Order: sequence, then C-alpha cells, then structure tokens
Amino acid sequence: MQIAFAFARKHLAGAAAVLFAAALAVSFVLPVQAHALDVERWTAKPNKDGDNTTVLGATATRVTWQGQTAEDESLVSVTIGMPEGTTVEAENVKTTVLVGLDRLDAASEAVVDGNDVTVTLADPAPAGALVMVECNRTLLPGGGGSFGLAGSYTTADGQRHDMPATDQVINVTGTSPAEQLSSWLNQQDWVKAWNSNKFLHLFFDPSIIVTSVPVVFSGWLIAIALVIVSFPLAIPIGLLWSFMRMAKSRVPRALGATYINIVRGTPLFLQIYIAFFGLPLLGIKMDLFVLGAIVLVLNSSAYLAEIFRAGIQSINGGQFEAARSLGMNGAQTMFYVIIPQTVRRVIPTMTSEFILMYKDTSLLAAVGVTELMMYAKTITAATGNVTPYIVAAGFYLIVTIPLTKLINTMEARMSNGRRKHKKGPADRSITSAASVVPDSDAGVARSIRLSETFAGPASQTDAATRIYEDAKRNGNHISH
Repeated sequence: MQIAFAFARKHLAGAAAVLFAAALAVSFVLPVQAHALDVERWTAKPNKDGDNTTVLGATATRVTWQGQTAEDESLVSVTIGMPEGTTVEAENVKTTVLVGLDRLDAASEAVVDGNDVTVTLADPAPAGALVMVECNRTLLPGGGGSFGLAGSYTTADGQRHDMPATDQVINVTGTSPAEQLSSWLNQQDWVKAWNSNKFLHLFFDPSIIVTSVPVVFSGWLIAIALVIVSFPLAIPIGLLWSFMRMAKSRVPRALGATYINIVRGTPLFLQIYIAFFGLPLLGIKMDLFVLGAIVLVLNSSAYLAEIFRAGIQSINGGQFEAARSLGMNGAQTMFYVIIPQTVRRVIPTMTSEFILMYKDTSLLAAVGVTELMMYAKTITAATGNVTPYIVAAGFYLIVTIPLTKLINTMEARMSNGRRKHKKGPADRSITSAASVVPDSDAGVARSIRLSETFAGPASQTDAATRIYEDAKRNGNHISH
C-alpha cells in the first residue's frame, strides 16, 4: 500500500511540473494585451426632481468617465462610446488630469463623431495620472435602458487599445415625448430669458406647461366622467324633490323642504367630508369615484329641485284648466303639457348648474379623488411651481367658456322671441316648435293641440280650444 502511494505521488508531481512548463511556454508564445489604465468611474448624475437616484433619458445630465493610467505608460487620447441616441456637444466636454493631489493644467480637444466622444490631450498624461472626462448637458436616450462602457484609448507610444471592461453601467429611465420636449425647451435661449423673470417662471414656465398638460389631462377626463355620470342622475332626483316641495300633503312637502334647505344651506365641502370620513366609521366602504359621484348627485339635486319648482310655477295657470277641460288628469297635465314647457325655460339655468357641478369636482381632490385638481396639486408640490394650477385653469375654461356662451345665446333668443311676440298680434297658426314662446297665448294653444292625442276626440279638443281663446279675447283670465 505504501509502495503504491509513493508511486502515485511521484507521477502526480511529474504531471504538475509538465503542466507548469506548458503554461510558461504558452505565456511566451501568445501575446497578452496590457492595459495602460483602469476604469474607475462610469456614471451619470441623477436628474429627476426630488429623486437622487434616477437618471432620466432625454433630460440634461452629466456623464463622467474616470480612468487611472498605469505606472509605466502615459495617455494621449480617450474615445468614449456613448449609448446610441445620446446627444452631446463638444463644447460641453471637460477634461481634468490629476497627479496625486495636484491638478495639471492640461489642454485638450474634444471631438464628437456620432455617439463617440474623443478627447485628445495636448501633452500626454503622465504615468500614474488620474484622467477624468465630464460630458455636461448630455441627453441620454429617451427610451431608457442599461448602458455599459465602450470605447478605446491611445498611449504615448501610439498604440491603440480597447477600453478595459468594467461592471459599472448607467441605468436610464425612459421619458415620455412631453418630458423630452420639456428638456429640449429648457435648453433654448428664449426659454431661459423667459424664466429669468420670476413672475413668468412661477406662473407660466413653458417646460412645466408641456409636462403638466398630459398629466392634468388624465385628471380632466376623470372630472368630465364625474359630471357625465352625476348630472343625468341628479335631474330626475331633483324633479322628484320639486314635486314633493309642491305637494298638497304636508308630510312630503315638509320632507322636500327640509332636504332642500339642509343641502343648500351647508357647504359642499362639508358634505364631502361627512361622506368620505363618516361612512367608513360606520363600516361602509365605497370606491372613491362612486362616492364622489353620489355626493355630487345629492348636492346638485337640491338646487335642481328649486330650478324645476320655479320653472313649473312660472307656467300660466290657465294651461292647467285647459288641460283639465280636455279630460287630462294631473299626471298627464304635468308630464305632457307643463314639464315640456318647464324644461325649455330652465335649460339655461340647468346649464349653469352643470357648470357649477363641473367646477365643484375640484373639491374632491381634498379627499383623494384623482381628478383634475389632484394631479395639478401633485405636480405643484413636486416642482414648487404654480404653473400646473394655470394649466388646470385652462382645462376648466375649455368647458365653462363655451357653455357660458351657449347660455347667453339661449337667453338672448328667448328674450328676443318674447319681444317680437308682444309687438305683433297673437299667431294661432303655429307651424313649428321654434316659433312658440312658452309665455304666449300661442304657446298655450299649441300645448292643448299637442295633447289632443291624450285627451280624446278632436271635436272635444277644438271645443276646449275655442272656449279658452274666447275667454282670452274677453280679457277673462283663468286662474289655477
């Protein structure tokens, strides 16, 4: 056993010696590239507001390359391969050479060729020197990605070598087209001159406007959705409250009056707080959007109730009696004669209520509903600039100004129609709905004629119409 072990040790030692000799031979035969420097730094400065770690693409940043030359070689030039799609200007490239703690006054020339930045030193960097290249105001690819180091360098003896490998990478976060446009604007001279004025910069910063528009737009869609959902629901509820408010029975009239007075007598902001903070205490949890829509419906219905009540009470009382003479009951009179005329009269006021509801959606931002104002508030807090609020105001005006113009046009047409009717004789041969003024006698006659389908034979309708017209000629007013 000992003999076998000694034999094995002898042969293993011989094999190791052979392998060592072979390795030495290969090292002399094969060329080995020795690097004249070591890469110590390949980084980009974070450029996102409020974030010290994120590097945004298509946004001005500083890319830094730093290398340490070998003790026996000096450096003449360095070529840094930037990621494809990078924008950098030669005038923004700065080179620094350090020997120990001493900073050398080293002249250099930078040339940008596509994505390659080549820095050539007027005097070669001494052996053992630290060379740092800073590319200021550099725009990395807007699409983002992870980018390693590529390039080459040239030593004083004229030899060119590939850049040494490094595990350092630059992680770039992609940016939207709006953010890229904002970054481009920040580099324009006219924008710099514009922002040099404190007022213009604080309220109308072009770059912040560009980045705020798409973000605030998403909140604007939420606000529009809230109104589109809430307002149609508020109309029938408001009409129901108006009927209760005008009911002959005390109980529904008291309930209607109580609800309307409480809702109209308290701020919407308070109602929002009660709903959003009170209901969870009762164990009732709802989606913020749905709960916000419910609060808007309940609030607006109280105001619409008073609008409908005023419109109904403005109808000439004779129309009620005329409808009864045709055999129509109270419900038919209300839905086929009174309400159609009421709707025409209250459309301008309803449009104003629509505008008020649209603007009141901004109050929901206080309870976390991500509508228009919520997004504007978030951007303002991040930038310290009021410009996002100005953008939000623009989105509100997109809706409110056209609707306001529409209300004014409708009111002008209605008032012109009344004046024209008062100047001339009553026209009882009505041919179109547009020519009927709700307050006029013609309007009463038309309502009676339109209701003949629900009232029975035509002879009964004609007789009731003649009775009403004769009463009007004689100056007798039928009271409701």
